[in-house]
Amino acid sequence: MTTGFSSHRPKSYGAISRSHTEDREYLIPPPLEVDSDERDDGSYNQLPVTNGFVDNSSGPGKRGDGEYEAKGGDMGSVSIKGKVKKCCQETFTIENALNKFPIVKWLPKYRCNTFQSDLIAGITVGLTVIPQGLAYAQVADLPPQYGLYSAFVGCFVYCVLGTSKDITLGPTAILSLMTATFGTSVSPELPTGGKDPTLTIVLTMFTGLIQLVLGILKLGILVNFISYPVINAFTSAAAITIAFGQVKNIFGLKKIPDQFIYTVYETFKNLPKTKVWDMTMGLICLVVVILMKKLREIKWAGANDPDLQIPIAVLVFRKALWIIGTASNAIVVITAAGIVAIMESQGIKGDISVTGNITGGMPPVSFPKFEINNGNVTMNAGEIFSTLGAGLAIVPLLAVVETMAIGKAFARVNNYKIDPTQELIAIGVSNIVSSFFSSYPITGSFSRTAVNSQCGVRTPMGGVWTGGLVILALCVLTPWFYYIPKSALAAVIIAAVIQMVEFHTIPILWRANKWDLVPYFITFFCSLLVGIEYGILIGIGLSLFMLLYPTARPKIKFTTKHGFLIVTPMQGLNFPGAEYLEIQAMEKALEADKPMNVIFNMEHLTDLDYTAIQSLKTLMVDCEKHGIKLILANGQVHINRQVQAADIKNLTLVSTVGEAINLYTIQDDTPASVIAVEEEEPFMSSL
Repeated sequence: MTTGFSSHRPKSYGAISRSHTEDREYLIPPPLEVDSDERDDGSYNQLPVTNGFVDNSSGPGKRGDGEYEAKGGDMGSVSIKGKVKKCCQETFTIENALNKFPIVKWLPKYRCNTFQSDLIAGITVGLTVIPQGLAYAQVADLPPQYGLYSAFVGCFVYCVLGTSKDITLGPTAILSLMTATFGTSVSPELPTGGKDPTLTIVLTMFTGLIQLVLGILKLGILVNFISYPVINAFTSAAAITIAFGQVKNIFGLKKIPDQFIYTVYETFKNLPKTKVWDMTMGLICLVVVILMKKLREIKWAGANDPDLQIPIAVLVFRKALWIIGTASNAIVVITAAGIVAIMESQGIKGDISVTGNITGGMPPVSFPKFEINNGNVTMNAGEIFSTLGAGLAIVPLLAVVETMAIGKAFARVNNYKIDPTQELIAIGVSNIVSSFFSSYPITGSFSRTAVNSQCGVRTPMGGVWTGGLVILALCVLTPWFYYIPKSALAAVIIAAVIQMVEFHTIPILWRANKWDLVPYFITFFCSLLVGIEYGILIGIGLSLFMLLYPTARPKIKFTTKHGFLIVTPMQGLNFPGAEYLEIQAMEKALEADKPMNVIFNMEHLTDLDYTAIQSLKTLMVDCEKHGIKLILANGQVHINRQVQAADIKNLTLVSTVGEAINLYTIQDDTPASVIAVEEEEPFMSSL
């Protein structure tokens, strides 16, 4: 391991690294790395102390008895065997197994006051999720009960496996839209009418399996390759798509297609067919639910002043307003259903589209089917997977992105930490188990998580009461759901998703980095015009291209000094940009009337791959053809070793650019290869 650098080379302190593009300089944070001594629970394994010194006997290259293992040769197998054994010993432990079940850490400390807080929060969230579940099933193009099927199992599983006290799993607007896109839209029709749910349930199971595998392999880092502008643009486009897709239910229109462009066109085309009763009910519900939600956002004067004595009656009044605002969805839906029931009982013939009969009771518990044979269509497992297509990748990743973003946000607000790996496992298992209960894909809900946090939930046990309330609704309340107007559910959806449109980030991106607006707008418009599933893929692809472009076209500084062309790459040199540097260097060297000798300044290089070394060989050959000398200078110790190991013919390697200039200024003939050995810095200078 190299510990020293030449005294002339600037130090890199690791706080930030710089990446240069054609005319800009960006500050880029270094990649996050996980310490090898960090455990899954976020704590760190302490190295034992022996005789006042840290015993690093388990470190790389050292055996348990304190002797160092030889590298290479016949001892390589011993080293690998030792590492495998050490990995297994650290993995298959009781402590590591218990870390996979966070409930064992907080359940023994559970107290009555914690129970009270969780009960209140769980019931409040349950009153929110029941109308939302019925409404989101409408977005997913499934019967209403499937929204409730998706709303309770994840709560129970997450209570055992989750690390966030605030997150509530269940149906969400975006995953409901993705379910409609990849599941119900391609599902065959049932002989009795409606779509066959088999594809949707299979999508749920494989969403969970993929998420579980990502968690086991600790591949949550893949989510980090979806940039914030892409996520933000996709979320805004999805919210607009969902909201406008519910306009048809507000106006009572029928047979409106799902594709956004056609939805807009057909909605305006069919406006003369608007049902007045539906429109009246829908618009009133929309206005009321938006106004009621404002009640929970009221900032009372002196609410945070501990010295101010507030009368009990005032506190009760404020709390009542907050509860009304929090339960606004349930209040509006129940009130609208009551109005319709009263109108029907009084013989008032109002043409209001209602939800209709909802299958009550618990869903059938069974293993997801991997074939369809419903009398109309027959599909085997291979055809099912082929039909689901890109949904098997997009849906799991979007679910993970949504849960991680919500979990980290509320963990930061409430001052605790979540384990991303464990969160992947928790959401994966939740989806797998939910698929046995006819659920469509679930993830964390931002709106319900916010309600859960504001209600003062203490542990994930709050989800148990939420799930229990949903089960109660399925078993007891479904006959009353018959009278719920579709326009009221549409109003609930529009009020929920309209808050997800975040156009206020555009000026922020403009001020911070204008280039981020490129993937933002392309993702946004492609999601609306081409399709929500293609928009996210195009956005991710464009972001990756913008990320990799500086690697393929690295910033190179060309300077001339005393007749030498000094070529200085400003970052690492890898295979995408190796040939580009080779071509640029030769063109610059031959531009002058007399070809210039080339000094390849490696002061900024931290790594070289095989392709880059081969490009150096090719550059050396091209230089010799034109009678040009190529000198390599300023390389770090490990870079010099890599270059030497490549056995480049007529290699000249010196320690500094000044030495190269002096060497060839004094001598006319090409000297023999000079290998510069860097001196290590004194130990104290590295502290």
